[in-house]
Parts: sequence; structure tokens; C-alpha cells
Amino acid sequence: MDDAPTAYDFAAPPLIRFGAGRIDEIGAAVGLLGRRAWIIGGGRSLATSGARERIDASLTASGIDSRIIATSEGEPTVDQVAAALAGIASDDREGVVVVTVGGGATIDLAKAVAALATNMPAGLVSGSDREASLDAFVVDHLEGVGRGLTIAQWPLPVVAVPTTAGTGAEATRNAVISCPRRRFKKSMRSPMMVPRVALVDPDLTASCDPTTIAASGLDCITQLIESFICRFQQPLPRCLVLESLPRALRALPRLLQQKPEGEDPQRWRDSRAVDRAAMSHAALLSGMALTNSGLGLAHGVAAALGIGCGTPHGLACAVMLPTAMRVNRKAAEHDFARLERAVDPASSTDQAAAADAFVERIERLCRESGVPHRLSELGVKADQIDWLAENSGGASMRGNPVTLSTAELRGVLAAMF
Repeated sequence: MDDAPTAYDFAAPPLIRFGAGRIDEIGAAVGLLGRRAWIIGGGRSLATSGARERIDASLTASGIDSRIIATSEGEPTVDQVAAALAGIASDDREGVVVVTVGGGATIDLAKAVAALATNMPAGLVSGSDREASLDAFVVDHLEGVGRGLTIAQWPLPVVAVPTTAGTGAEATRNAVISCPRRRFKKSMRSPMMVPRVALVDPDLTASCDPTTIAASGLDCITQLIESFICRFQQPLPRCLVLESLPRALRALPRLLQQKPEGEDPQRWRDSRAVDRAAMSHAALLSGMALTNSGLGLAHGVAAALGIGCGTPHGLACAVMLPTAMRVNRKAAEHDFARLERAVDPASSTDQAAAADAFVERIERLCRESGVPHRLSELGVKADQIDWLAENSGGASMRGNPVTLSTAELRGVLAAMF
């Protein structure tokens, strides 16, 4: 008989609207929360996803006034958050809903702006030192680098619309913010930061190129696996992983394939739509899984690779995943075997054999997705290994099943060079 579940919390968007074509319902979703929309979009995704015109039409039809207050470029930084806050400092916030359309970076920028907009002290942006004041205000709300200030007042409500199938940021309670000047990448975190509505329309991912599909898809898969084996694992997130990971592992390779010669075009489009839906659903569930359990080695190192070496987050996770699984192979044998049987019910009944099969399955997927397996292929220099090992701590690493000292992690990274 299994032990009874221990006490736990579970945070998730109060309203999830999932399915092809749901973007046309964004006006109604915003109308549940307010009467004005501040839009934060991706630099390219808002246009290339085909969402902009449909969003404008839906908001207008619902009587929602809207304007763009910020556009994200790359992963969000302290400077980007501060600039967005400066632009809205004197604006009335009554009835405002933050609508964010883009990848995980865009959604994180929006969540940070929405949270800090309602927690700014009066007069923060006045005077000659406004830039320094806003900079400090943002940093002071990030874990481990400032004064450790918390989100005390409820953020502006956020309606999150992802245009990639990867981070699951539409369902998480944190925003990852970096500062290249100070060389850190940290989270702003609060249960109140979970978006009020996650509107997930898989059709919006149709414009993603193969590189983006691979990186975001493997980020999603990394989140599912790491949250399942995390030392802080919880029962509901594990159920979500068991439901979504097998579909994602089937869908991602198919999305990376070219149309076979002679394939009926309509059949090809229909199958792609099914696979996009599987990946968007997996990304959504991976966000709920990680925010209610935790992550591990791959994400811990990925953060350092991002700020120290400029490696995009999804790619960094994909590169680190096979190594992280090998490091945790013995400690996570039971969980790896369970995941393998979820993917292939006919897999070996021997625990060790099933676990090995799962690790090999993921290694094969990474190879077939074109992911580099050496840090040097990412442009990492040999003299950066020590810095990476010393700066790969944080919440993600604390969740890893195997505790690694800095020296042990340095050895792991050196072997990947």
C-alpha cells in the first residue's frame, strides 16, 4: 500500500481555454476581468502568428479598448521591465487587463510588469534618479539578488496567449528575468502571478520554424521529466506528466519531419494540427507541473548558460537533458521506468531495463532533433566551465534528485565540453 499523499498546494490558472481557434474568444475572456487591455507582445510572434488582427477584432467586438505598452525582444531583462513600468507609471489602472501574446519570454515580461505595476510606491519614477529607482525596484523583487521584497498587492490580471509550445509560462507563478550587466538570471515569484486566463490556441504555433519547434518542444519535455523526478515532486503534477509526456514524445518528431513525397496535402495539414495540439497541451501541463513541483539539473545549468554564454533557454535545456538524466539515472530508476511504461506499455517489466530504455529514448530524440551534445558546440569556452559550475545553483538545482557539489558539477560539465 502506497503512503498517503502529504500536504501540498496546487496553483493553476483559474480559467483555461484550450483548442484551435480559441484566439477569437480573447475579447470575451478579457471582458470577464476588465474593460481595457494593455498588450505586451513578442517582437515577431504577434505578427507572424497571425494573431494580431484576430485579437484586435475580438477585443473591439467585446467593447475592450486596447493599446500596446511593450514589445519583448529576446529573454526579458531588468531594463525591459523597468522601461515598461516607466511607460505606464502615471496611467490609470482601473479596469486594466494585461494581454500577452508570444513565447515564454514575452509572457514572463508581462507577468513581471503586471505584478510590479500594482506594487509600485507612489513617486517611484519621479526625480532625476528615476532610472536607478526603477532598476532597484525590479531587482529587489527577484530571488537572491535584491532585498527580497514580495508581491504584496494582487497584480493586474493577465490573459496569457502562448505562440510557442514550450515553457508553459501561461500556467506558472514566476517570471524569469535576467540582467546581463550583473550576470544573473533570477525569478520573480508569487502564487498571485499565475495568469488569470490561459488561452491556448495551437494554431498560433503553426508559424514556428523547425529550430523553434525543436528547442521549445524539448524544453517542454525537460520540464515534464524534471518535475516528475524532482525531489519536491507532488501527486497532481505527476498525473499531468503521465497524461501529456507520451503524446509529446510522439508528436515532436513528427512535427520536425518534412512532408513525405506523395503525401496528400490535406491529410498532412490535419496530422500537423493534431501534433501541434499535443505539444501545446503538453507545454501547458508542463507549466503546471513545474510550478507545483520543481525542476532539476538541466534547468539549473540552462539558466547559467543563458546569462553567461547567451544560450537560448530551450536549446540549453535540450543540450543538458541527456546528461541530467544520466546523472540522475540511479536515483530516478523507478520514475524513469514508470515513464517508459507510460510511453510504451509493452516495455520491459525489469525496472533497470525500462529505465535504461527511457534514457536512451530521450537521447535518441535529442540526436534526431539536431541538438548539439557538446557545450563547445554552443560556443562555450573551456575557461567558462568553472563559472558555469559556480553559478548553476538556485531553486531548479535544489530540486535535482542527486545533490551535486560545485566540484562534482564542474566534472559533469567538463565531460560535456
